[in-house]
Amino acid sequence: MIKRLIAGVTGIVILMLAVAIGLDQWISLRTQPYIYDEVQTLPHRQVGVVLGTSKYYRTGVINQYYLYRIQGAINAYNSGKVKYLLLSGDNAQQSYNEPSTMRRDLIAAGIPASDIVLDYAGFRTLDSIVRTRKVFDTNDFIIITQRFHCERALFIALHMGIQAQCFAVPSPKNMLTVRGREIFARLGALTDLYLLKREPRFLGPLIPIPAIHNIPDDAQGYPAVTPEQLLALQQQLEAEKKAAIAKAAADKAAAEKAAADKAAADEAARIKAEQEANEAAQAETEDAEPAPKPEPVKPVGRNPFQQ
Repeated sequence: MIKRLIAGVTGIVILMLAVAIGLDQWISLRTQPYIYDEVQTLPHRQVGVVLGTSKYYRTGVINQYYLYRIQGAINAYNSGKVKYLLLSGDNAQQSYNEPSTMRRDLIAAGIPASDIVLDYAGFRTLDSIVRTRKVFDTNDFIIITQRFHCERALFIALHMGIQAQCFAVPSPKNMLTVRGREIFARLGALTDLYLLKREPRFLGPLIPIPAIHNIPDDAQGYPAVTPEQLLALQQQLEAEKKAAIAKAAADKAAAEKAAADKAAADEAARIKAEQEANEAAQAETEDAEPAPKPEPVKPVGRNPFQQ
């Protein structure tokens, strides 16, 4: 019995892994025609979207993925393949600001501040891709990131009907762990797209690129959503979440109370109905006429004392 159970569990695990790997490879094949490894072969587009990541690891070591993306953005801009760089990343905390960090490094590399656009609400890859279309009014753009990330970003774009290509910048040599996590990230993306039908966490007003804007060197950038707005949004979302939890708890308690009251009322009605039925049966018994006494049976046959 135990051996069969172990064999069954092992078979299920192997099947799940096979499905996950199959979906991973399907996404890679689906997006292959839209990925470019060399800047020379990259098509000309107005906007290049740099997907954000942290500049440093928690240990303080610089993140090679970040360096390659920044260098890829510099190469794409200096080669004339893109005219504007949209830096999309996470700014959920005041101490963590991916777009501003990328902007400082790009300006230090000679990219004009006026050609840099900041998107502080790129919380996830889906947010970055869809916001580029719906907020920045750009439907044909170049994504700049590593190849494995290109494939997931392009798959999201294709599913959303967005025309995009990707400039695949180099990846660090030791990326086995990252590539393994990417399989689960792709499963999450498939869930978001096909099951949950998720949209970006925050959209905001339409801000086309290019737009008439002048940005001084010391400015924070050209934000679609400011850090203050994001902080207010975070607080609003937390308050709404707490209110929703409280409402769900209250609704559950009310439903349980209503069910208990209904059960009690049904039980009382049942008991009352039984009592009424018993009383009615007893009354019918009392009102019924008594049955007549049977007449004595006369003996049949000849009396031996009669002559």
